[in-house]
Amino acid sequence: MDLLADIGGFGESLWGYLIPFLFVLTVVVFFHELGHFTVARWCGVKVDVFSIGFGREIFGWNDKHGTRWKVSWIPLGGYVKFAGDENAASVPDKQRLADIPQDERAGLFHFKSLPQRAAVVAAGPIANFILAIVIFAGIFTFVGRTIATPVVDEVKPGSAAAEAGFVSGDRIAAIDGSPISSFEEMQRVVSTSGGEELVFEVVRGDELVTLYATPQVQEITDRFGNVHRIPMLGIVRKIDSENVEIVRSNPVAAVWLGAKETWFVTERTLSYIGGIFTGTEDADQLGGPLRIAQVSGQVATIGFTALVGMVAMLSVSIGLLNLFPVPMLDGGHLLYYAVEAIRGKPLGEQAQEYGFRIGLALVMMLMVFATWNDLVHLQVFSFLSGLFS
Repeated sequence: MDLLADIGGFGESLWGYLIPFLFVLTVVVFFHELGHFTVARWCGVKVDVFSIGFGREIFGWNDKHGTRWKVSWIPLGGYVKFAGDENAASVPDKQRLADIPQDERAGLFHFKSLPQRAAVVAAGPIANFILAIVIFAGIFTFVGRTIATPVVDEVKPGSAAAEAGFVSGDRIAAIDGSPISSFEEMQRVVSTSGGEELVFEVVRGDELVTLYATPQVQEITDRFGNVHRIPMLGIVRKIDSENVEIVRSNPVAAVWLGAKETWFVTERTLSYIGGIFTGTEDADQLGGPLRIAQVSGQVATIGFTALVGMVAMLSVSIGLLNLFPVPMLDGGHLLYYAVEAIRGKPLGEQAQEYGFRIGLALVMMLMVFATWNDLVHLQVFSFLSGLFS
């Protein structure tokens, strides 16, 4: 009976992760590919396939323009395949293109002008950023933001705040010259500081005091047992109905706040990647599909709003990743187009082929590394070693 209960519990847990994961990834991928598709149609490009997922088709249909819309078995991405493409990565079939008569080239992507091709390629990541802005704006409009005043209720002994001279009752007015309007905003600035010294302007009674503090990087375990290394200041704000309010914004203000939130996620992601190369951040925080599935399931237990918020953050990450100048990604195509604009002609076929091979190798190495991190994070190797010890 215990074994059957364990199997049943595992099944419930699996579906609890799988369904939110598929929801999050499908929405993000669909809008990314929809960006490519929409601008391609505007530019008169014929689209052969719009696929969510890879591999064999599960189901699909043809629209009046001849595009095959389909859902495939491997739900780890998707693609739009233009007429004349050799594969889903939009690598042209040179021999086939050369044999196409002039009067049949009007609807082919590879015969469009350079600005049109660049617009089609850039539309995917741009769609991801737009999706994030719309989602954040919707949350700020209909759900609202929880805002607490940036006042210090308690200073933890031995913390960075204690060393800097913070005392109970201090109200944080600015950090590094930027005004602070809420405790959450202060936490965000501190947590993304990378452990660098920050300059705080603090209102203490009738005085404005300047304090210098270097947040201490600490390991924090969240409600789901995940461990995060985050710079901490060491001040406590008691949250209750008297000092917290839920603020809903009008749609115009919400769009602006959504754009700011999208920029914050973008800036934080770039800062983290830069920190990996400079040694200030650990690469073991990089996650792949398994980590996304785990976090999706965990966030889904909080509520649908939290899950939709995760869609927005993942959408930013996917859009940003695709803009990296790596062949096989949208940014790699844009890099080729930039070279073409400078040279006045495309790169040679052999140079492009080498570029795509290098890009494929880099993408595969990143996927392997991220999956390895996922397995370590999920303690799969510890579990397996325990079976044989």
